[in-house]
Amino acid sequence: MASIPIWPGSSSFFPGETPFGFYDSDSEFQTSADQVSTWCAQRLGYPIVDIELQAVNFFTAFEEAVTTYSQYVYQYKIKENIGSLEGATTSSNLNSQYVQPNMGNTIAIAEQYGTEAGSGGNVELKQGDIQIEANTQVYSLKDLYGDISESGKNLQIQRIYHYAPPAIVRYFDPYAGTGTGIQSLMETFGMGNYSPGVNFMLMPMYFDILKVQAIELNDQIRKSAYSFELIDNDRLKLFPIPTRNQKMYFDYIIEEDRNNPIRNTSKGLITDVSNVPYTNIVYNTINAPSKQWIYRYTLALTKEMLANVRGKYTTIPIPGDTVTTNATELRGEATAEKASLIEELKLILEESSRSKYLERQANEAQHIQDTLGKVPYPIYIY
Repeated sequence: MASIPIWPGSSSFFPGETPFGFYDSDSEFQTSADQVSTWCAQRLGYPIVDIELQAVNFFTAFEEAVTTYSQYVYQYKIKENIGSLEGATTSSNLNSQYVQPNMGNTIAIAEQYGTEAGSGGNVELKQGDIQIEANTQVYSLKDLYGDISESGKNLQIQRIYHYAPPAIVRYFDPYAGTGTGIQSLMETFGMGNYSPGVNFMLMPMYFDILKVQAIELNDQIRKSAYSFELIDNDRLKLFPIPTRNQKMYFDYIIEEDRNNPIRNTSKGLITDVSNVPYTNIVYNTINAPSKQWIYRYTLALTKEMLANVRGKYTTIPIPGDTVTTNATELRGEATAEKASLIEELKLILEESSRSKYLERQANEAQHIQDTLGKVPYPIYIY
């Protein structure tokens, strides 16, 4: 049987002895690497039993434990803040930085509703017009405007300015038929020769409003209503049939502009979880409770390594007998401990989330209110 290297009982870490060297330059990591190696070896039974691992194995496990902790912490921070981070620059290192929540992504999502509602948005609202001909009721916006002014692009009509003339323009029309009798009243006072636009009668303000409403109601009941039909954003049918030549205006957007998902073509922006600028955690900034998690995870990894080594030889012959290794038990313990530690870390991160904080704050406020509500009110005697 080949000679198996045995843990000598101590180690002396030197930069370059970990596979990736993420933390080798950190003096605190260098000190901890030797301490963790000794602790893990003793937890595995040294010096009572030999440990078939070397210092580099412990250093490798220690580096992986720190990296795993960093991975889960920063992935959780990315998930928690991705809505506020999207669109920000990738040039800033977010390690140990406070990420201020903002409404930027929410506003960006809401802008598309503003476009459709005609109250803003991120798509240019354009204006166009076509020539309306007397006695012609149906028009093609595509033929008359789209193919000419927008090179055949698809137009999305937002608003058509086709309304009845406002009632106020007929306010002084003696033939408006409102039944107010103002002209007869002027004749009675000897002022019938004056234009209806020159009114010397003092009337209350609501009189003007009622007269305008009377004109509008009369037109609505007795005349064809101003309306239109728009089919497939192209075929426009006007009601009533136009009686004179005039221009008709409309607002529109280009469908290609509205459906374009790329609004910002700048480089170096955060676009997804893969380019959020987090780097490996700085070991000397990790607090004591977090380091305890890292130590325990290192121990689980060393158990896994030791199980792989001892699993190469299920039994070891000794004079007069054989010894069975505990590779299976070590592998089972390592798997269970790693899973348990990951779940523990996930729970800690979840409980520290912004939503959980607000939930606890709301519960605390409710409990305080309930407690204060049970305090007897003082009785004032006057």
